[in-house]
Parts: sequence; structure tokens; C-alpha cells
Amino acid sequence: MSSISSNISSDGNQGTIVVSGRFDFSIHKEFRDAYQSTRGTGMRFEIDLSSVDYMDSSALGMLLLLREHAGGDKADVLLRNPSSTVERILRIANFGKLFEISGVHVEAASAEA
Repeated sequence: MSSISSNISSDGNQGTIVVSGRFDFSIHKEFRDAYQSTRGTGMRFEIDLSSVDYMDSSALGMLLLLREHAGGDKADVLLRNPSSTVERILRIANFGKLFEISGVHVEAASAEA
């Protein structure tokens, strides 16, 4: 089962979105709702991917829409702790050129070793 939770800092400068389970089209509305009411430009967004076990091309599109909301080329978006599988998808899609990506999730990396 997929889920989204979000939090905006008290000063309104940072938004954190936690995605769990499948990151696919089935959660597009919840994902959009998690950031749409924020000012976007000038904010830092952190997307916690540590509990994502599946990601498809619609998830990549949702991340691009968030990036646009956050200021496009001036966006400050961190994709945090993707599993090795999700990190590979992000790397293949060249998302490292568009987003800051933190290290691979420790448990996923250990399982592959």
C-alpha cells in the first residue's frame, strides 16, 4: 500500500514529503496536494524515498512537476535516501542533473552486497 505524509516547517521555508510503498500514478493527487498549497519558489523541499519499493515513469513526472512548482532551474529539491533500485531509476533518468540526491538507503545497499 502506498502513502504520502507531508510537513511544512513553521517558518514556511521547508517542506518534507515522505513517500512509502509504490510511487506511481495511484498517488498523484496526494503527492500534488502535499506541496500545491505552498509558495513553492524559494522553499527547500525534501522528498524522503527511503520507504519506496517501486517507482515508475509517472513518479518521475510528479517529481518534475514539484520541481517546476519549486522554481524550475532555481528549485531546491532533495531526493533523500532512495533504495538502490530507486536510485538506479533516478540515475538512468539523469535526475542527478535536476535534483540533489542523497545516498542510497542503507538497508537496500546492504541487501545487495
